[in-house]
Amino acid sequence: GVMAQRLVRTLCPDCRQPAPATDEEKRLLGITDARTVTLYHPQGCPACNHKGFRGRTAIHELIVVDATLRDLIHRQAGELELERYVRQHSAGIRSNGIEKVLAGETSLDEVLRVTMEA
Repeated sequence: GVMAQRLVRTLCPDCRQPAPATDEEKRLLGITDARTVTLYHPQGCPACNHKGFRGRTAIHELIVVDATLRDLIHRQAGELELERYVRQHSAGIRSNGIEKVLAGETSLDEVLRVTMEA
């Protein structure tokens, strides 16, 4: 398989601020129902030098090279065809980042910042 990784800043556990997700944030997270979702935002305190973040964590994407993908590669399929197949069969790096947003480890803005082209 092929693995991609990006580092995102980790919210400071001492000062991160909870807030209900806005409708726009829920849309970006792919949440379509009416449930309330709590997201955390950077605040800043002495423990994090008033930055709101302390440390980094990795977000990952794993692309498994199965028989179909191998065949596409051997046939020299175009970039769009390869990308379409991979997106249908793997979760993607942004999806892993969203899991960390929902767990309160990082902010939505941080994941969007590092996955802009993903």
